[in-house]
Amino acid sequence: MTFSIAPMMKCTDQHCRYFHRILTKRAILFTEMISVDAIIFGPTYQLLSSNCFDDRTVLQVGGNDPKKMGRVAKIVEKYGYTEINLNIGCPSNRVKSGNFGACLMASPQTVSDCVKSIKDHSNLNVSIKCRIGIDDMSSEGLDKFVSATSNAGVTKFIIHARKAILRGLSPKQNRNIPPLDYERVKRLKTDNKDLIIILNGGVLSLENGIQYIRDLNLDGFMIGREAYKNPYILSCVDKVVYGSSEKENVTRRMVAFKVADYIDKYLINNNDHLIIRHILGLYNNMHSSREWRKNILDKSFYKLKGDKIRFATDKIEKIISHRKAA
Repeated sequence: MTFSIAPMMKCTDQHCRYFHRILTKRAILFTEMISVDAIIFGPTYQLLSSNCFDDRTVLQVGGNDPKKMGRVAKIVEKYGYTEINLNIGCPSNRVKSGNFGACLMASPQTVSDCVKSIKDHSNLNVSIKCRIGIDDMSSEGLDKFVSATSNAGVTKFIIHARKAILRGLSPKQNRNIPPLDYERVKRLKTDNKDLIIILNGGVLSLENGIQYIRDLNLDGFMIGREAYKNPYILSCVDKVVYGSSEKENVTRRMVAFKVADYIDKYLINNNDHLIIRHILGLYNNMHSSREWRKNILDKSFYKLKGDKIRFATDKIEKIISHRKAA
């Protein structure tokens, strides 16, 4: 069984992934989706480099041109990535206008050609993140898509268990309105036992995800926005999902102080907001969490750098300790 944190635009950048890696050593992390054109023609080093890179970090890309995919594969491999994930699930209008994302589920041959090009130009593993279908696509459409792309070399599919409604629903509505169909994902696995099938969509806790995997006979699960809003749930991943025997508990204070160290080391030019925005939910559901967020966002303390996080954390920990003792 595997656990992944979903790729999320404007969320899972390198600073967010550093924060998440403090919380869990074993979870599979994903970059934000990066377009192939951005990698080829944009600030490549800025997009692909990371202060927390490891072999459990997957690069997600968006595109539909096999030749460009081949070029990107060679570039990506040089940066040390071992897996590239194709975004065939995003329903946004911007992605759709570029003819990639979820709309490519209707073009399995194009996606297959992209996979073959990646394989021809690198040793990267290729995975796909997609929906169970789009618009009025029949149930067989998913089978045809998976069959074509797996024949091209894909062995792992991350399936968001909803259709993407590209005509009539916004990206936000597409995250909730189309009904979840976990049984469809189960049937896909039953018919393709040799493929790795990961469940995404509607999973709100680790216990929830583990139960789904057992009931549906799948290979793993992925959590997105719930993990971003309440990141401390990630502190249990290594033990609950992977059975880690490490005795040291990952406390909120420990995590916050490591973020403070990160700020002092990497974000020295008053740009600590690059990581602070990702840690706002660390003390969610704890007494005085609102005050903690207010303190770490207070720009009047910008010269304190990492110490701003340390002071705010010690303050809330004292409040929590007093309440427990009362």
